[in-house]
Amino acid sequence: MSEARPFKVFSGTKTIHLAEQICESLNCPLGNMIITHFADGEFAVSFEESIRGHDVFLVQSTFPNSDNLMELLLMIDAAKRASARSIIAVIPYFGWARQDRKDKPRVSIGAKLVADLLSVAGIDRLITMDLHADQIQGFFNVPVDHLYGSLVEIPYVESLHLDDLVIATPDVGGAKRAGLFAKKLHAPLVLCNKTRSRANVVESIQIIGDVEGKDVVLVDDIVDTAGTITRAANEMLKAGAKSVRAVASHCVMSDPACDRVMESSLTEIVFTDSIPYKKDCPKLKQLSIAEMFARAIRAVSEEKSVSEEFNF
Repeated sequence: MSEARPFKVFSGTKTIHLAEQICESLNCPLGNMIITHFADGEFAVSFEESIRGHDVFLVQSTFPNSDNLMELLLMIDAAKRASARSIIAVIPYFGWARQDRKDKPRVSIGAKLVADLLSVAGIDRLITMDLHADQIQGFFNVPVDHLYGSLVEIPYVESLHLDDLVIATPDVGGAKRAGLFAKKLHAPLVLCNKTRSRANVVESIQIIGDVEGKDVVLVDDIVDTAGTITRAANEMLKAGAKSVRAVASHCVMSDPACDRVMESSLTEIVFTDSIPYKKDCPKLKQLSIAEMFARAIRAVSEEKSVSEEFNF
């Protein structure tokens, strides 16, 4: 086994809750860094301890608003100028990932642009989780360790001991993810065919499969306005489902998502804590991914195989 190289973990402003838990799992202190804000909205980053010759892990999800991404870019630049041995961006939620292709003329590909920004800023490696599209890994010319929220989500579903479990996906785009859950949980898979009238507005959902008398668990990666997931849950109940829950990786939950969840047929909606959620939403639960990311950081620092560590 390789010895761990010296490393330090730092966090951006909005992901400090997760970084502290990661450091607790690693039995190391969270690095001391200051982000100074100015009257005009600009901010500056400074490391308050030496990082020369260290592997520096920078924990920051790039969820809205864009300040989180800018903070991360400045952290990377400061680490590079402070002679860090290597700079590893730890991005549990990779924002702009839904803009991964040209789906109509004259549009940007936001995921590629963010990948370029991170690369130019100076990262040597990326650790992330549940990218909206797996091919985004190919936007980078540095190693990408792609973790899966299912490592904490599947054990949670198992702990519910649902007798008539059915795994479902709110749209056909999530069939691969839901298929993994169905295989691991030895449960049948049901699909939903979704049509939209415009962005964030669902026109209709058709269920493909039998849910009558079943305990349905809807599986998704991102829940934004919760329009799709709640509409799918309501359709499942109309089709005779005994209960409906949802499991998703990233808790974007833009307004009026909480109201929709509370008014829907969902018993609960379960996320990882890749994005902190501060509002009061009794049906919402978050599972910690700190231990999973701590194991990945430890594997990288010891030059061990990340895929073997997690048995993907």
